[in-house]
Amino acid sequence: MWNPVVVLDNGGGLIKAGLGGERDPTAVLPNCLLRPLSSKKWLVPPSTTTSSSHDDSFDFTSAAVRRPLDRGYLINPDLQRDIWAHLFSSHLHITPSQSSLLLTEPLFALPSIQRATDELVFEDFNFKSLYVADSPALAHLYEASRRTHVGSRAAQCSLVVDCGFSFTHAAPVFQNFTLNYAVKRIDLGGKALTNYLKELVSYRSVNVMDETFLMDDVKEKLCAVSLDVARDLHMARTSGKNNLLRCTYVLPDGVTHTKGYVKDPDQARRYLSVTDVDGDPPAEFGSKEGMDHFEITEKPEDRKRVDLSKNEFELTNERFLVPDMLFRPLDLGMNQAGLAECIVRAVNSCHPHLHPVLYESIILTGGSTLFPRFADRL
Repeated sequence: MWNPVVVLDNGGGLIKAGLGGERDPTAVLPNCLLRPLSSKKWLVPPSTTTSSSHDDSFDFTSAAVRRPLDRGYLINPDLQRDIWAHLFSSHLHITPSQSSLLLTEPLFALPSIQRATDELVFEDFNFKSLYVADSPALAHLYEASRRTHVGSRAAQCSLVVDCGFSFTHAAPVFQNFTLNYAVKRIDLGGKALTNYLKELVSYRSVNVMDETFLMDDVKEKLCAVSLDVARDLHMARTSGKNNLLRCTYVLPDGVTHTKGYVKDPDQARRYLSVTDVDGDPPAEFGSKEGMDHFEITEKPEDRKRVDLSKNEFELTNERFLVPDMLFRPLDLGMNQAGLAECIVRAVNSCHPHLHPVLYESIILTGGSTLFPRFADRL
């Protein structure tokens, strides 16, 4: 009798789940319960990999959120059990008592948290067997299996940069084992970036402090990493076509559309045409010297003036200031190293013979590494 292996990446923000042997996850859904304004019940949000009428009608606006994980670690096993039960029955369609489980666990999980996870797996769901792995080791193993053309050194050793929901890790991996003594962590992740974007937009435009999922969507669609922060700050203060940063996001009205959207996607994409300082500027700039001499025509009072009759808001420098937190957390008063320094410290904690191999084999994983130009900046 065939016993399926369930692969479960139990993240703080999203659950990615599927069956062993498949290339892509069967289901990707938020790891939380929601209570929309129109409901008195706590509901499991729909999967982002399936398209149904239920997905389109699900209203995330101002929904209350309960999460089983906090700062990456399990704090509410009962809540996690309810989410997993829905996942196994409605999305994966498996019987846990006839299946094995491959589960990801955050680095440095406390023994009490590990015991709570084991009880959940064996006592509540009665899985036949369990294998627990950390994300960096699995990411390294996947890349090593894909990169058969590289040398044996790179296949055995890599540095995994995991920018997750709760924090960011720089983890050296050697022969499929994470070197825990060399792992470095920044207490910044996708959740902190979304919260910072919520604060910026709420201060400058409209109050969106309760719109976590909406601002997640804004962040994923409109934010990008800047290759020259000083130049882009200058650009953000200009008006007219020289301001490639300005774009508009339309909020849901609950009647014609329950999800927000970018008003003019082509306008939003113009910023991605800006190259590095050493590259050629896009056509909108004219000459390369013109990049450094924008005419600032926007007045500060114009920036603060908001038309409350419109169900939308504009973004300019917020688009690159939010991802820039990962590289310069000190700018926000956080006494932590940036991502580049974090990587250097992780590499320097390893044996000197591993340094060149780690620097030539850096693997990026996690949702916050998907910002445009993230790898170029790093």
